[in-house]
Amino acid sequence: MRKRATVVPLLALLSLVLPAPATAQPSGTVVSGQARFQILSPTLVRTEYAGDRRFENASTYNVVNRTFPGTAYRSRVEDGWLVITTSALTLRYRVGSGPFRADNLELRTASTTASPWRRVVCATGQLCEAEDQHREGVLVASEHPGHTGAGFVAGFSYANNGVTATVRATSSGRHRLVVKYANGRGGDGKHEDRTLGLSVDGQAPRQVTLPATADWRDWRQVETEVDLSAGEHRVALTRRAADSGNVNVDSLALLTAGQAYPVVRAVDDCRFGTSCEAENGVLTGAAKIADEHAGFAGTGFVAELVGGTGSSQRVSGVPAAGTYPVVLRYANGVGGDGKHEPRTVLVNGQAITVPVTANWATWATTTAQIPLPAGTSGLDITCPDSGCHVNLDTIGISNSSPHLALGGYRRSLDGYTGTSGDPRVTPGLTYRDGWYLLDDTSSALLNGTPRVDRGAQPYQDGYVFGYGQNLKAALGDLAALTGGPKLLPRWAYGVWYSEYIDRTAADYRDRILPAFRQHGVPLDVLVVDTDFKAHNTWNGWRMDSSKFPDPQGFLDWVHSEGMHSTLNIHPSIQGSDPDFARAQATAKGKLAKGSCADCYVFDWADPDQLRAYVELHRSMPTDFWWLDWCCDGSGSSLRGVTPDTWINEQYAKLGGFAFSRGFGSLQAGGYSGSGPLPTGPWAEKRHTLHFTGDTSSTWGAMKATIGYTSGEAVSTGMSAISHDIGGHNDTTGLRGSETYLDNGQLRYTTKLPDDLYARWVQLGAFQPITRLHSNHGDRLPWQYGPAAQASATKFLNLRERLVPYIYTLAEQAHRTGVPVVRPAYVEYPGSPEAYSTVDSQFLLGPDVLVAPITTPGESGETRVWFPPGQWTDYFTGQVYQGNTWATVRASLDTMPVFLRAGGMLVERSADVAHDVRADSLTVHVTAGASGEFTLYEDHRRTRVVQSGDFAFVSGLSKRDWKFVVHHADGSSHVVRAKGAVISLRAPR
Repeated sequence: MRKRATVVPLLALLSLVLPAPATAQPSGTVVSGQARFQILSPTLVRTEYAGDRRFENASTYNVVNRTFPGTAYRSRVEDGWLVITTSALTLRYRVGSGPFRADNLELRTASTTASPWRRVVCATGQLCEAEDQHREGVLVASEHPGHTGAGFVAGFSYANNGVTATVRATSSGRHRLVVKYANGRGGDGKHEDRTLGLSVDGQAPRQVTLPATADWRDWRQVETEVDLSAGEHRVALTRRAADSGNVNVDSLALLTAGQAYPVVRAVDDCRFGTSCEAENGVLTGAAKIADEHAGFAGTGFVAELVGGTGSSQRVSGVPAAGTYPVVLRYANGVGGDGKHEPRTVLVNGQAITVPVTANWATWATTTAQIPLPAGTSGLDITCPDSGCHVNLDTIGISNSSPHLALGGYRRSLDGYTGTSGDPRVTPGLTYRDGWYLLDDTSSALLNGTPRVDRGAQPYQDGYVFGYGQNLKAALGDLAALTGGPKLLPRWAYGVWYSEYIDRTAADYRDRILPAFRQHGVPLDVLVVDTDFKAHNTWNGWRMDSSKFPDPQGFLDWVHSEGMHSTLNIHPSIQGSDPDFARAQATAKGKLAKGSCADCYVFDWADPDQLRAYVELHRSMPTDFWWLDWCCDGSGSSLRGVTPDTWINEQYAKLGGFAFSRGFGSLQAGGYSGSGPLPTGPWAEKRHTLHFTGDTSSTWGAMKATIGYTSGEAVSTGMSAISHDIGGHNDTTGLRGSETYLDNGQLRYTTKLPDDLYARWVQLGAFQPITRLHSNHGDRLPWQYGPAAQASATKFLNLRERLVPYIYTLAEQAHRTGVPVVRPAYVEYPGSPEAYSTVDSQFLLGPDVLVAPITTPGESGETRVWFPPGQWTDYFTGQVYQGNTWATVRASLDTMPVFLRAGGMLVERSADVAHDVRADSLTVHVTAGASGEFTLYEDHRRTRVVQSGDFAFVSGLSKRDWKFVVHHADGSSHVVRAKGAVISLRAPR
């Protein structure tokens, strides 16, 4: 006889009837029964629901600070709603209505109304999509057909990976819990029955066996029995240490005896006055959720709307019976019937004509006036028998503002070629309609300890951002809440040289660095890639003595030349490695076999294995570590913390900061595994310089980094983002200047076309980090023709001169959250052009506009939008008025870079070989304009103020100053001075 779970413990029952003890509440706090609201800023409110009334005050791994300056607000109860109002937002919660969901918590800003919380509860007999529920360490994938909904939950590769569903038993008694899964050949190479642990309401789990299926497209069902009381429960499928995991789970269902597996999914409401995602509704017929066309809101869109298909929403909160505007966001390209013409859809049976769009990646809106009864009712978008042949993205119920992401992030750009559109990213903090929910419910405490399990009691902990168009306020709130982006040492903002090719200490000392010096190219960071290792060049743990006979001496030499160095690491170890026995002993025998040949991997959540891993680094002296391609199966089983974030924190302890991937899961799978997890991205920036991975050397890949850098920065708060300048993987086959041995065969390096190389270095000079890198490819200026060499040399020296300015911007980013590189809409949110130009130009700080050339040729052009104000070309002096467009041409020796009138650009006055304190600085200003800039130099600040024809310098001013004064006619003059008050007038 099977054992059955009793799921409502006595203590949980008592908590429902006994009063909760009074507890002191932080200031700026409003409590309403089991809900608590902390007003942190005018644009940020913490929303917390605790069914057991135990509110959490400890810092979490994401949220390290809740001490904000006092915020003025009002709270009152009106018509059964708690209403909290600040100068920027209004939050409404229906008193006594239980956990937060779409119909009981509402956010209003000046521009929109939203339901931040979406809570899907699966009642008996309803389909419970795994992707709609809480996930821990697993990702949503969709590559295997046969799943329902948007995809399935993939992986279960590590201990504590799991999915937890909230279910509601409609009656007490025995229930069947049925899971739809696939079990093909796993990443561990095995094709066998697998197991997971099943736990109900936090009780001790039982083991569930999921038999092998034919392949990953073969979906089957497995069931077990549970005893449930009527009401809500938490059902968790988790890989424990004793389980094998490595399965995909599509959905589950709570059923009574004889009930068939359902097809109707559980959904949350679409609240009146908000914009709702079509894919979150109930789909009928052949309609499915897709995501192949860019520009959609949410997680996808509803596609294949043909005759007999549709999407239904449960609309709640309609204030009174009446006719209301329903706004459909859609795409209407060439349909499956070959036609490109206006189509018809039915909204509650009313025929609506949907005009064509240019293609399937072009989205438009159409509005219908639809009668709705008061309260809650259904809204059905269906098709006539001839079919709709449109894709449906969002449904606005008396709301025309879809929740469209600004920017986004991914773990890496590995394998990106630039030939098939922009890289697909995951949305972050910033949206056009000005709100976001940072769900912190499942994140661990700050020390990595998981939160206390609350049994059957519901718990939610999330931060509602309501910033409208004030994106700087949003980024500032995020930085104050989760910690600002890492401020790196000043030298890290200089020039980096890296190449995946076999090098020796003698190569660097006798050939490479002398060439840098000879050709007048600066160098700050020397990156030593993986071939320096002994025993195994991929995952060895000693420096090869034939290549680096004196490791400490090599590092000392690096320092003596004014540079810093990093070593490349791959986190596994061969069983035959000379250090394996010691590592396994330190790990107390817990290192497990990985998926690579004869290799063992680490669970960094285990203190013994983490100690063994860290100790392997001790014999290899370096300034900091480059944690490269992840992760040969190594990872972390910590609950509530992404593995990337956890190991990056450990590397930051070793070397000051981590040079690593970010925003994801080490066990995401695949060389291009880019999927993020819901915890960790917000903490990641505290430790990490984000290395974005191995792109291809194409014009398209180069162009994509323009929008990607600023998009990741503004969506996550990350500022230090590092691309492979020049791309990693060769696509040209052009013969380079060096030779190397590959399995005994003599081969040549490859190179880029001269124009592509020069333009990529130009772009890199204005990125947060300038790191030349390649896979056995030439990336040094003297390896190219005269024009490309001169251009690259010029721009690498310019980058080095700009280090004081970029370091100051980085310090500002650390304090304020506003990143070094930012899209124009951060500074100019009211200008539509600021949103349309994100893929072609960006701002370096508030005062420098950069519009790289991304087309072949020794001369190129780009269309530039100039934000409000006046802008002066840094190289030519030409002046452009704001709110205008211009086509700007540039040969290889220049690029479109512009200075804002009233802004200041500070740089070293002379070229230097590496980062040094600048005794002479040049300040670019515009004649007649007013502005100021505070230079940051390792805890010292120098303020430069321009007012009319004079500049005032305060702080560390005992140095030579050179002011380049730009005039409206394109001319300029130079003023040199040492004093604190400097006349900027042109000499007579």
